[in-house]
Amino acid sequence: MKKLLPLLIAAAFAPAIAQAADLKVALIAGKTGALEPYAKETETGFMMGLEYLTGGKMEINGRKLKVIVKDDQSKPDLGRTLLAEAYGDDKVDIAVGTSSSGSAIAMLPVALEYKKVLIVEPAVADAITGDKWNRYIFRTARSSMQDAMAAATVARSGSFAFLAQDYAFGRDAVKAFKEALAVSGSKVKVVHEEYAPAAATDFTASAQRIFDALKDKPQPRVLSIIWAGPHPMNKIADMKPERYGITLAPNGNILPVMKTWKSFAGTEGTIYYYYAFPKNKMNDWLVAEHMKRFKAPPDMFTAGGFAAASAVVAALAKSASGDSEKLVAAMEGMEFETPKGKMSFRKEDHQALQPMYHFRIKKEQKNEWDLLELVREIPASDMPLPIRNKR
Repeated sequence: MKKLLPLLIAAAFAPAIAQAADLKVALIAGKTGALEPYAKETETGFMMGLEYLTGGKMEINGRKLKVIVKDDQSKPDLGRTLLAEAYGDDKVDIAVGTSSSGSAIAMLPVALEYKKVLIVEPAVADAITGDKWNRYIFRTARSSMQDAMAAATVARSGSFAFLAQDYAFGRDAVKAFKEALAVSGSKVKVVHEEYAPAAATDFTASAQRIFDALKDKPQPRVLSIIWAGPHPMNKIADMKPERYGITLAPNGNILPVMKTWKSFAGTEGTIYYYYAFPKNKMNDWLVAEHMKRFKAPPDMFTAGGFAAASAVVAALAKSASGDSEKLVAAMEGMEFETPKGKMSFRKEDHQALQPMYHFRIKKEQKNEWDLLELVREIPASDMPLPIRNKR
């Protein structure tokens, strides 16, 4: 009996030991559909981030890290279902996602229902950390308001019109920009807002309405295009807005899109990330490794995925647990390193505070990826982000 006792004790605790062995993370992304390129970059960055931060071991505090990837196709109903599946069936400790703001918003109540942490990346709609927010939601992605506050530091006067997609991302972005102008004291006047279907390919009617609204307004006259997926910049340019003294402001985008903007040399805008801008050890590694593996530099959503991985590793290491309440306590106010430099989760709404970048499209481009020059890094302190939730 004395010989059997240790075996019986070991058998009794075997399930607990096995459960403690793995930490599970779900990554939900729109891997099929209009936002597929963004999702693929997010996944690549997330996995490279985990590799870098764990020294290739995929372990945190001696516990193996398991990643479960799910494709929500940027569909809100599917996003909600997959997150519930991840929490309920897969028993993940923490989840990350997703590409579409509409799908991300649909997922927020699921995190509250299961009382599990969801790190939102890369969806940007303000409602995520605003009126739709709950205490289990953290966001490494920038918000629409952060985009807008950055842009407002560049746009100081003149007349603006917007072309944006007709869903949460586009409408939130325009609303945020108008608010940011007021907060920053800019003298820009917004004279027209144009919303088009997310899958629109013909912009003739929209462009003409914008041109008519802007053509007699005070200079500079700027059409700001806020678009996710295949970008309408060149189609709008083909309609010759310069006839009306109108210039285009593209805002930042993924590298394959910005490669088509060479004819807009000298145009300025703001962006979340461009591989050549941040100067730190983590970004150096990401750029070098990404070039080695993919023959191209990392993109803005790659950096976002990496930032989400950094938040996951920091949170799990700091809390020394997959317990949700310990994770929330560890993450509120938590600072963590990313390819952009240091980020921190604001305690009030769990939005990651972070720098942005003012760029100019280069006139002389040395190679296919030499697209932008840095005008200025915009520190988080220059973007006083309002708190919008009901905490």
